[in-house]
Amino acid sequence: MNVFDYLFDTSKNLNKDFLLGSKETATFKKLYQDSLSLASYLRDSVGEGQNIILISSNSAFFITAYLGILKSGNTCIPIDFSIEQSNLDYIIDTTESKIIFLDKIAQRKLKFTSTIQLINENKTLEITKNKIDKQFTSTNNLNTIAEIIFTSGSTGKPKGVMISHQNIISNTNSIIEYLKLSSKDIMAVVLPFYYCYGLSLLHTHLKVGGSIVLNNNFMFLGTVINDLKNYNCTGFAGVPSHFQILLKKSQSFKTEAFPNLRYVTQAGGKLHAIFIDEFTTAFPTKELFIMYGQTEATARLTYLPPEFIKTKISSIGKAIPNVELKIVDEKGEITKTNEEGELLARGKNIMLGYYKDQIATNIAIKNGWLHTGDLARIDDEGFIYIVARKKEIIKAGGKRISPKEIEEVILSIPEVIDCTISSYEDDLLGEAIQATITLNTSNNEKEIKESILKYCAKHLAFYKIPQRIVFEKSIQMSATGKKRIN
Repeated sequence: MNVFDYLFDTSKNLNKDFLLGSKETATFKKLYQDSLSLASYLRDSVGEGQNIILISSNSAFFITAYLGILKSGNTCIPIDFSIEQSNLDYIIDTTESKIIFLDKIAQRKLKFTSTIQLINENKTLEITKNKIDKQFTSTNNLNTIAEIIFTSGSTGKPKGVMISHQNIISNTNSIIEYLKLSSKDIMAVVLPFYYCYGLSLLHTHLKVGGSIVLNNNFMFLGTVINDLKNYNCTGFAGVPSHFQILLKKSQSFKTEAFPNLRYVTQAGGKLHAIFIDEFTTAFPTKELFIMYGQTEATARLTYLPPEFIKTKISSIGKAIPNVELKIVDEKGEITKTNEEGELLARGKNIMLGYYKDQIATNIAIKNGWLHTGDLARIDDEGFIYIVARKKEIIKAGGKRISPKEIEEVILSIPEVIDCTISSYEDDLLGEAIQATITLNTSNNEKEIKESILKYCAKHLAFYKIPQRIVFEKSIQMSATGKKRIN
């Protein structure tokens, strides 16, 4: 069994379009055959068990290369096409990759040594024209590494999260179950596929026989809104900044009906209550799923069912199907109701470990449990609330302060689009609080700053009031849509 066979189990002969959009389309049957041709080429030319890098924006090329690598019995390493050259060189050296699939943008921007075999879109097209009739069985088992997704590491060097075929299958099944996905679903995709959240959209809709619409230009908000309408999208997925921008920057988003839109999912960080309220008020009939996960869990760990969005607005919900969660104190004992501790997770979706980093793996996974690094509490009805990342807790003047609490207060100010709370060194307090704020107005910053501080003084304890306020002209986002935190 290979995740490729699992994803195409019932759809490999469908002439229905899986990929929709104005730029390119592709049926299930074509993607299956092209990926199989590519897999056959890789099997014949490099064999199995090799690390193969993929650098591309979302496209039919990315999907074909990704699936072909998985089917061939090799490991796919999807990478952000805006990656720094130094980080790319580090990943190539670490993984000893000899083959790189890349699109035109990546080929123009990045540099490669002569020892690397580059396979671009034109070469891939040549390969896939050679249709094959033979079927071949993958020799790898479910616990073989399917992909390595590199994330930011605490040392500054990227960490490679090893995801198995079993991990993908398990997480995909769970997501399909709680979202009730079917072949009728059409997902508007603004999340990149080199990001685990984006990949989960690809996996789930391939598996159920649904469709996806690719939009690589989120900042052109009109194109996103048009895609949702023109392609009768039933789903939309985004990280907090996507929702903040749509709700605050778009003049028409909240006034659209989107008659076919059934549900919306949010993950990749906390969407503050003020934006959840704004979305549910604008779209009372749409199902909003608040979700939580990590790359180390393939994608997803919890979800909050839409019916609890009002009563449990700050909660990440409960465990997804086939995942166990618990919150433990510093002694490793399960915490009491509403007592703070670290969130741990166990299930078939938990990573194999970090690539070539056994020390970090042993810290993250102990006795089969993934230590998420998130501080959380659980209420008397079993709903979980993230308090903060362990490393995000600010200790000012001996007091422990959660950035999220301060952000919630400042974000309730109408002129504020975004707020990130961080710390800086202070001789007196040890750590002092900084608020980095994006405004939806060009008003006098000095006046706005004074009004923000007055508002904080009314709603926060004095030691939680920011000592420093910095204004940014726009939300500083990474390519995945997540906020960049300096």
